[in-house]
Amino acid sequence: MFGSASIKFGSGPAAVFQALGRVLFPPSCLGCQTELAQPGSLCGRCWPSLRRIERPFCPVLGTPFDADLGEGVVSLEAIADPPPFARARSVAVHTGLARRLAADLKYRDRTDLAPWMAQWMLRSGGELLADADLIVPVPLHRRRFFQRRYNQSAELARCLAGLADRPFAPHVILRRRATRQQVGLGAKQREDNVRGAFQVTEKGRILLKNKRVLVVDDVYTTGATVGAVSRALLRGGAAAVDVLTFSRVLPDSFSADDLEP
Repeated sequence: MFGSASIKFGSGPAAVFQALGRVLFPPSCLGCQTELAQPGSLCGRCWPSLRRIERPFCPVLGTPFDADLGEGVVSLEAIADPPPFARARSVAVHTGLARRLAADLKYRDRTDLAPWMAQWMLRSGGELLADADLIVPVPLHRRRFFQRRYNQSAELARCLAGLADRPFAPHVILRRRATRQQVGLGAKQREDNVRGAFQVTEKGRILLKNKRVLVVDDVYTTGATVGAVSRALLRGGAAAVDVLTFSRVLPDSFSADDLEP
């Protein structure tokens, strides 16, 4: 069973510095920076703009249903185009506050958001984390990593691994060729852009053998990227792959123009 989703303060000198930090830098809303009593939370004005994905949803793609269609019923999208992964889950619809938090983490160096976003992901993806043998972030190409200085997916995955007490395995797969940024591309262009872009490492093949892998990314847009990663992991020996993201663009609302940072 994975661990608690709360971040606890320690005792001794470290606790003193943490307490001092809270005095000098009081907790604020993750959405608007309004001062709050507890860190990592949202104010009453920002909370309604986070459109959480709750049941009922497709057990495969994790997309919400308008009504409860019964246990085991999957979406038409999952039937028409079955994904290579077994299950996908996301915290919220990629709009409003969720979109802003994802953009701040990815483009504005707000890596301080990752631990709090990961706690929401822990709650939304509990069943996936409970079954996971390894947690693997979607990799960046080394050129983009040096430009950005960090991988937002790895920041989320590292925090999740710590919270859920699961092995963090960022080096089992790499992005072997640089791809265009997915922002601004249509669904078919995204699929073509990442086809064959990922490769399992030699060490990864050893670690992956017969393991159930949880792939972590910040945003699920069309599924092209996590789908390409999942196929590479399965070819590399993984027994099954699940996907967990912070936010998700709904299939009927995808627009390449809406995803500009």
